[in-house]
Amino acid sequence: MIDEGYIKYYCDWQLSDPVEFEKIAALNECRDRLFQLNLIGEYPNGIGFGNISCRDPETPQTFLVSGTQTGHLPTLTEQHYTRVTHYNLAENNLTCVGPIKASSESLTHATLYEISEDIQAIIHVHHWDLWKQLCYTVPTTDKNCAYGTPEMAKEMMRLFAESDLPDKRILAMSGHEEGIITFGETIAAAEAVLMHYYSQLYAVQP
Repeated sequence: MIDEGYIKYYCDWQLSDPVEFEKIAALNECRDRLFQLNLIGEYPNGIGFGNISCRDPETPQTFLVSGTQTGHLPTLTEQHYTRVTHYNLAENNLTCVGPIKASSESLTHATLYEISEDIQAIIHVHHWDLWKQLCYTVPTTDKNCAYGTPEMAKEMMRLFAESDLPDKRILAMSGHEEGIITFGETIAAAEAVLMHYYSQLYAVQP
């Protein structure tokens, strides 16, 4: 069952002005391309899927992430991003500041940023065929781990320590149908990893 879009953590949302568009410009251009490929979008039942984030270069202990329930929008503006300023995996809570609540997958993003300072941007997409191809051929989370939970966060840590995830920079989420995550030192690098596997699926050049 696909339950993307539902926030499972406690979200302390502090309504505030949006970040400067320049900070999310490259993120947003990438998000536009992913939407066009239906890697980010909305299911027929109205539930959105996919999200994207990057560290704030001025305050790298925080990150900027697309907001919840934005998957249906062909393009986003600065009104559709928020800043995650604090999180606690053990207590399953997160604080975000901006015009919109953080994505339902934001705790997973937070975990990856905590694991490695080299990770500067993260992409989470959905694609059935690609997901089926990637499961257990790239680092794959335990099927009993649901998205947006402390268990998923711990699973990210396990994969980073016990698999070649640091080198592959892509993982499949076995317990989260269609879910795929890539990351990199820039949003362009994270997108390049994703497109490498996506192009292989369709036997075309990226």
